[in-house]
Amino acid sequence: MSNLILNSPPERICVIRLSAIGDTCHALAVVRRIQDSQPAAKITWIIGKTEASLMAGIPDIEFIIFDKSKGRSAYQDVRAQLAGRSFDIALCMHASMRANFLCLSIKAPIRLGFDRKRAKDFQWLFTNRRIDPAPGQHALEAMMSFAVAIGAKPQPIRWDIPLDEDVQEFAADFRSPNKPLVVISPCSSNRSRNFRNWSVERYRAAIQHLRNKGARVVLTGGRSELELEYGTALAADGAADNLIGKTSLKQLAALIAAADLVICPDSGPAHMATAFATPVLGLYATSNPDRTGPYASRELTVNRYPDAVRQYLGKSVQQLRWGQRVRHPDAMDLITADEVIGKIDGYFDLESRPGKRA
Repeated sequence: MSNLILNSPPERICVIRLSAIGDTCHALAVVRRIQDSQPAAKITWIIGKTEASLMAGIPDIEFIIFDKSKGRSAYQDVRAQLAGRSFDIALCMHASMRANFLCLSIKAPIRLGFDRKRAKDFQWLFTNRRIDPAPGQHALEAMMSFAVAIGAKPQPIRWDIPLDEDVQEFAADFRSPNKPLVVISPCSSNRSRNFRNWSVERYRAAIQHLRNKGARVVLTGGRSELELEYGTALAADGAADNLIGKTSLKQLAALIAAADLVICPDSGPAHMATAFATPVLGLYATSNPDRTGPYASRELTVNRYPDAVRQYLGKSVQQLRWGQRVRHPDAMDLITADEVIGKIDGYFDLESRPGKRA
């Protein structure tokens, strides 16, 4: 069944969105839209352990943590917390087999999932209602369809992720009067055949240009071997502060919130920055920024995806499945250092900003 008709706004809502960081930022915007339109709603969110650390401190959402590292017992933990509880509706905003099985743990007469084309991993077998099909949507807009489906009215998009004083003080230490702060998160997630990362050499050129413009550059990222290698290489000459592998997720969020600009490929920090109203210079060639780019910074995005599609797949973007990746190790080399430097100059020259929160 695809059409959803509710007699009244649901008051008890269970949301499933486990990961990843960027997608949970989108999901938070959906939850906020529901809260703004339907303030009486009580919302419970089943979320991944890492992602929950970013959302920690939000007072008006109940979080149930799914810790995938615990294997089968992670499902038992969630079921135990849901025992004896019922909801008016489950918003299944994560189409994966792991999330699909969790859907079955929720006692709700309506389990709303993606439309058939976007319901990956057989999600349609685990849900009994679906959002309306909408080809060509950005990932945030696709998720916002869940709020629309349950009657939430249009509202300004908001996130309101709380940052404690200690992490704000941590970030403030990297700001200088009249000196822009630029956060570079050079690497995307370390998955097989990901190919989203720009080269060290071109990042070096961008960093040097930023330093010549008087900016302070801070490198951020996780603890994977590749990210640590990038950090060592890019900070070798002292041109950048290397915080790769050295921050908590909340500290990273505070740095992003304090920054004048974030530079990164298709990755979680792009969407974290959007949540904190920090402009993003996105580097996109292997994935389509119209689907996964920083939602509020499209004019700053370097988009070489159409060129990569043409060169490595021999097609046009219109001939591909929406969101199809270009899985070629050389695709990101289509983005030149001069293009990124041009975006940097255009942004700072247009804004004439010596530092947004000095």
